[in-house]
Amino acid sequence: MTENKHIHLIGICGTAMASLAGMLKQRGFRVSGSDAAAYPPMSDFLAELGIPVAQPFDAMNLEPRPDMVVVGNAISRGNLELEQVLDQRIPFCSLPQLLHEEFLRGKEVLVVAGTHGKTTTTSMLAWMFHTAGMQPSFLIGGIAENFGSSFHLGQGKHFILEGDEYDTAFFDKGPKFLHYFPDSVILTSVEFDHADIYKDLDAVEIAFKRLVNLVPRRGRIIAFDGRAGEAAESASLERCLGKAFCPVERYGAGSRADWRITNFNFEPGRTLWSVFRGGRAWADLEFPLAGEYNVWNATAAAAMAAAYGISKEEITAALKTFKSVKRRLEVKAQVNGITIIDDFAHHPTAIAGTLKALRARYAGARLWAILEPRSNTLRRRVLQADLARSLALADEVIVTEVFRSDALPVNERLDLPELAADIQKHGSRARLIGNADEIVQSIAPEMRSGDVVAILSNGGFGGIYEKLPARLRALAGEGASVISANAAGK
Repeated sequence: MTENKHIHLIGICGTAMASLAGMLKQRGFRVSGSDAAAYPPMSDFLAELGIPVAQPFDAMNLEPRPDMVVVGNAISRGNLELEQVLDQRIPFCSLPQLLHEEFLRGKEVLVVAGTHGKTTTTSMLAWMFHTAGMQPSFLIGGIAENFGSSFHLGQGKHFILEGDEYDTAFFDKGPKFLHYFPDSVILTSVEFDHADIYKDLDAVEIAFKRLVNLVPRRGRIIAFDGRAGEAAESASLERCLGKAFCPVERYGAGSRADWRITNFNFEPGRTLWSVFRGGRAWADLEFPLAGEYNVWNATAAAAMAAAYGISKEEITAALKTFKSVKRRLEVKAQVNGITIIDDFAHHPTAIAGTLKALRARYAGARLWAILEPRSNTLRRRVLQADLARSLALADEVIVTEVFRSDALPVNERLDLPELAADIQKHGSRARLIGNADEIVQSIAPEMRSGDVVAILSNGGFGGIYEKLPARLRALAGEGASVISANAAGK
């Protein structure tokens, strides 16, 4: 498209859509967007870019008529703006279509895919390329704290991209990542997820098999090899790798790992580990992040960076200075010794990884897990038993109402009383509390110094991230006032 054209994005506050909006503006297009509701961090991100966001959806948001409309994958028929686009024959496309046409052509495309760890691994890989002076472009499904952004258009030949297996648009139900035509791929994991669009694990595997089959012979795939003695969890991934025509290198603690991870050491402020490459000691690595799963992510990024000529010294230095991604184990507040952490929870496996990481980082702390079942997988009962086991890794578990539960058939919906009962069978205390305001009022008085609170949601969760710290501060103030009053009475 010609620059200076007006492009409007329906559903602009999704992480990928907001990033695309920023890239389009940087390229010289006039950009606008709309969404049902905007919340941080993407609302703040768009405001900083000076991109207007209209709320709520309305046909009037398409006046004056844009030259192109990008339809987000969360937008379906019946949306007021989409109906106007179709009625008025305004040109439209999907995010992956426009991304490929405007930004990926002519680049060496490195895609990070998998059920878990995509965002953090993509951020690490981009940071390694950046610190090595390779000036990469990147698009990440979150705000990478090292860059303060979820995207960058660099002068180098590489485009590093988070590859999502979710569907593309209402008119294209195939996975987004098939539009990216990768030269190389990191594949972190293959598990059942996105229960709203995939019938079962076989359907998920088909999507990843097609991605693997797209990689040219000159490219490569860096794939997870599991933990020692746990080959079963890699079975799905291995079936997908059977479609590869390029070299495959594995990372992990499994027996076949080309990049084998050993000597984990979790300290309060950093994590250390060693990597053997081809059976020989390669490097001792460290970073400030918590969690075994982040060690896997970092090693995957290191393996891919090494494949593209980045030295182990440059990789080591990049990891030491890597920060994180917003909403991934992000410390939101520390109030009177209570640490409140935001994590983008979307799947039982990810929740388990988060809670294990917090156990290691905050040894001896009483751990709270506050869950909003919001993702299309967590809202359903299909992985309910796994979810109970994951949440039971916390001492105190609070679960709020299922997001938009009325949109799900009762027989498919997460059964909250049963979930709470199962958590308690695993030995943890579980409570069901209706909404964010009720949660804050109920649990804030129970919290004490040394507690760690993991708020688990992939949405705004009724503003609990701000409301809980505010309530804790207010309670501390009330306590101080009582003490002062008692002292004055004496």
